[in-house]
Amino acid sequence: MATTRRSTSCPCFLLLLMFPFIVSSQKVVKTLPGYDGELPFYLETGYIGVGDLEESQLFYYFVESQRTPVQDPIMLWLTGGPGCSVLSAFLYESGPVEFTYVGYNGSIPSLHLNPFTWTQGLSIIYVDAPVGTGFSYSTTAENYATDDYKSSEETYEFLRKWLVKHPQYLNNILYIGGDSYSGIPLPMIVQKVHDGNNNGLRPFLNIQGYVLGNPKTDNYVDDNSRVPFSFRTSLISKELYEETVEACGGDFVNVNTSNEACTVDIDAIDQMIQQINIMHILEPTCKTASSRPVESIKGTRRILEDNYEGFLAAIESPVLWCREYNYVLSAVWVNDHSVRAALGVREGTKGSWTRCNSSLAYTKTVSSSVPYHWNLSSTGLKALIYSGDHDLSVTHIGTQNWIASLNLTLYDTWRPWFVDGQIAGYTQEFINGSFTLDYATVKGAGHVAPEYKAKECYEMINRWLAYYPL
Repeated sequence: MATTRRSTSCPCFLLLLMFPFIVSSQKVVKTLPGYDGELPFYLETGYIGVGDLEESQLFYYFVESQRTPVQDPIMLWLTGGPGCSVLSAFLYESGPVEFTYVGYNGSIPSLHLNPFTWTQGLSIIYVDAPVGTGFSYSTTAENYATDDYKSSEETYEFLRKWLVKHPQYLNNILYIGGDSYSGIPLPMIVQKVHDGNNNGLRPFLNIQGYVLGNPKTDNYVDDNSRVPFSFRTSLISKELYEETVEACGGDFVNVNTSNEACTVDIDAIDQMIQQINIMHILEPTCKTASSRPVESIKGTRRILEDNYEGFLAAIESPVLWCREYNYVLSAVWVNDHSVRAALGVREGTKGSWTRCNSSLAYTKTVSSSVPYHWNLSSTGLKALIYSGDHDLSVTHIGTQNWIASLNLTLYDTWRPWFVDGQIAGYTQEFINGSFTLDYATVKGAGHVAPEYKAKECYEMINRWLAYYPL
C-alpha cells in the first residue's frame, strides 16, 4: 500500500505565480476495469497544459513509490516512436499492473500486479509526449506539428509545472528516463533541467541523473551498426560481410548510387534480414497486429497496422505465438468507455486510442543527441544506458560506439552481471570527474529490454538507484 504523503512548507503561491495558467486536472484512480478490487498503490492521472496559452494538454499517469515515497526518488518516464503512448511502458515494462493473457476471450482484459514493477521503490511520472501521443491533445491544429526541439521544450515545461502542482516531491531525487526514440529528446531535456538550475530558475529541480534503454541516439552510428550486428549474429555470411565492408568502405548508410558493388551488397543484406523481426531477432514476425514502425538496413520503413479481427481469429487456433498479440490487448482495454472514464480521459479530446500514432506530424530535426551526452558528461550527474542484446533496431554495437566517442575514462572493465546466480548481461562503467556512466547489456532482451526480461531489468534499475554495482 502507498504510504501517507507528507505535507510541505513549500511557498506554493509564489511558485504558482511563475505559471499563471497551469490549466490542469488530476484524478486519484482507486479502481481499474479488469483489476479485481481496489488498487494497492497510489495512481493519479491528469493533464498539464503547456505552451504560451496552454492549448496543448499532456496526459500523465503517476504511480507513487510503494515503499517510502517521502524519501524515494522520482522519475519522469518517456517512451519512443515518436508517437508511442507511455501506456506501453506502464503496462508492458515497468508499471505496477500488467495484462493476464491466459484465457483471454476478447472481452475487457484482466489485470494483475506486476511482481517486477519499478515502483516498488521509485515514484514514476509516465507522460504521453509529444502532443498527439496517447491521450495528449491540443485545442488547435497547428500545435500537433512538432519536432525534437519543441517536444523537449514542452516536456521540460510539463515537468516543472507538474512539480509545482506536487511540491511535496520537489526535494526528492529526480531522474529522467526513457527508451527507444526518447534517446533523442531526453538528453536535451536533462540539459535544460541542468542549465535551468545553474541559471537560478525556480523551482530548483533536484536532478541526479538519467536512464536510457535501447536508445536511438545518432542516425548514422545506430544505422551503420546494423550490418556488423547482422554478421555477429550469423544473419549474414562471413563472405558477404567482408565483401560489403570492402565495397562500402565501412559506410553502410551513405551509399553512393554510383558504387554498384556496395549497392548490390547492401541489397543482398537487406534481403537476408527482410523477414527477421528486428525488434528481437529470435522472435517471429507477425502481420495480424500493430507493431512499432521499424526500418530496414536501407532505411525503408515497415509499418504494421492494427487488425483486431485478425488478432481475435488468430488466438482461436494460433500456429505460433507473436509478441504483437500482446499489444492488441492494450487497445481493446483503453478504448473501452469504462476504462477511459476510470482514467479521467476528457471526453471528445481523442478518438480511437492507438499505441503508436504513425500519423503524428513530427519532424526529426536532431540527427544526433551525442553532443548533449558530451555536455552532460562534464556535470556531476550519473547515467544508466542499457541495451537488449538481441535488438537489431537500435543495436548494442551502435550504442557502445557512441559511448566510446565521449572519451570517458574506463573505471570498471567489461564483466558479467548476475540475477539469481545467472548471467543477466554484461556491464562496464565510465567516469569523467564526478560524472559516471554505467552501460549494461540485457542478455536475451530485444527492443525494449524490460518487455522481454522484466526481473533482470528490475534488478538492474534497483541496484543502480541504490548506487550499488550491477
